Amino acid sequence: MKKLLFSFAIASMVVGCVSNPDGVEAETKSAQEVAAAEGTAYSVDTNASKLEWTGAKVSGKHNGTIKISEGTIFLKDNQVSGGSFVVDMNSIVNLDITDAEYNGKLVGHLKSDDFFAVDKYPTAKFEITNVQPAEAGKLNVSGNLTLRDTTNNISFIADVVESTESRFVANADFNINRKNWNVLYPGQADDLIADEINFKINLVANK
Repeated sequence: MKKLLFSFAIASMVVGCVSNPDGVEAETKSAQEVAAAEGTAYSVDTNASKLEWTGAKVSGKHNGTIKISEGTIFLKDNQVSGGSFVVDMNSIVNLDITDAEYNGKLVGHLKSDDFFAVDKYPTAKFEITNVQPAEAGKLNVSGNLTLRDTTNNISFIADVVESTESRFVANADFNINRKNWNVLYPGQADDLIADEINFKINLVANK
């Protein structure tokens, strides 16, 4: 009995040590009406744009990239008025594991039904619902994020790097709670994985 209680105590301590990746969790609520497209269309440069992810577990962290496959940003009076972009979930890459076999197993697991189920849900999508000016050079962006066929509205701060007649560049860094999108690893092992995933986005769009 003492051994059982001791094992339970150790397990509880380990679960309690799972820390989320660095970053501020985006405010999350139910899906909202998508903003009407107004102004000038800028096409997302999928080669220049970058989406980076970081996930954490008891034994450490993993990070990598996912490709943005298409998108459009609309600017009216030099301000973002709407837009959307699509993410190719099959393009998940891990960058921190050097062993090819282990790397492949991790990526395969992330693509499986245990996590993002990319065979069923090959894309994710973000659609802007509202944009408000924040402090200088920053925007408070809200949009519907669809992942695993589940849609929630998230709000986060974006930094405007460049906004001209020909080019728009912005960065964002935020966390989401994967459980809000039904990204659940079945069984007790889910407790060994951090609830939040960090995303760093560098979005480049050209007229």
